Amino acid sequence: MKYVMFIYQPKNYDPKSLSESEYKAVAAQYASLTATPNLRTGLPVGFSRDAVTVRVRDGETVTTRGTFLEHPVGGYCEFEAETLEDAIRLAARIPAVRQGGAVEVRPSTRYW
Repeated sequence: MKYVMFIYQPKNYDPKSLSESEYKAVAAQYASLTATPNLRTGLPVGFSRDAVTVRVRDGETVTTRGTFLEHPVGGYCEFEAETLEDAIRLAARIPAVRQGGAVEVRPSTRYW
């Protein structure tokens, strides 16, 4: 089964606020994850402060500066695993979870 994982950063997360040693440790943890078999990382999604949320109201396009979500998405990946528990174990290794963020795990499902 394929699972999609959305990585949510803590509110107001800024990697520049980390010390050099903290930054290197987090970068090494993410680098070790990329070596995990059956894991495909997604594109970097950038910072929520640069996001624009788009809605259509009464036929008009309305834009709002910033992210739609309370916790901004910091990235995503796809993981092929035997069970949901395997996917959860991988999600627990993602540094954002220990920094106050979260990882949402969803089975990949085609619905159209």
